[in-house]
Amino acid sequence: MRATASGAGLVVLVAASAVATSWTVGRAITLIAGDKMAPWILGRAAGISSYLLLVALSLLGLVLSHPKRAQWRRPSSAVRIRAHVSLAVFTLLFTALHIVVLATDKYAGVGWWGSFVPMGSTYRPLPVTLGVIGLYAGLAAGLTAALAGRVSRRVWWPIHKVSIVSLALVWAHGIFAGIDTPALVAMYIATGGLVVGVAVSRYISTTHRSEADELGAVTAAELRGAHRMPVGRRAARAAR
Repeated sequence: MRATASGAGLVVLVAASAVATSWTVGRAITLIAGDKMAPWILGRAAGISSYLLLVALSLLGLVLSHPKRAQWRRPSSAVRIRAHVSLAVFTLLFTALHIVVLATDKYAGVGWWGSFVPMGSTYRPLPVTLGVIGLYAGLAAGLTAALAGRVSRRVWWPIHKVSIVSLALVWAHGIFAGIDTPALVAMYIATGGLVVGVAVSRYISTTHRSEADELGAVTAAELRGAHRMPVGRRAARAAR
């Protein structure tokens, strides 16, 4: 019964989300129809949406790696990880929409070159470059997360931490690249402060002992894997 109720709840949630999204998109199209600034408005809206999704993604990532996460029983770890992955997918989708719309808008002054090459934009090249570098940092964080469980934590985890760098760059990109920043500055300050507060809580809660224990666990796991290797392979690995 619990599984049935959970499945029904998921169906209702997806249906409500589809209805809300359809209504929002339809309303937006009605409001900007015939406006020559429509592509810029759509691109800016997609950019703000991707930024807010990235904030939620970063906050959830900090929660997933928080030393006190074991004390929080609900939602379960599996649900948290699925939500983290879902947020990553939606962030990527809205970022792609943001890039495509502004790259194809001849009035935006960004173009395809400026969308992917640092200092390649004719419109505010430095702020746009911050967004380009933030995009690459975010992609690096996402690709390394896909390697979790396949390679050693010491390999992918340090690279995955550039996600916070990606957020900082996107935060600066949003402030300095948008002409509507004065109307959104409170949102940027609030979201940035929230992420900083959670990050401080996460890192001051990490003691040297917990870090040593974590490193020891990783090392022990790798040593167990090494002992299972045939003698010849172990000798070849030691020689390398």
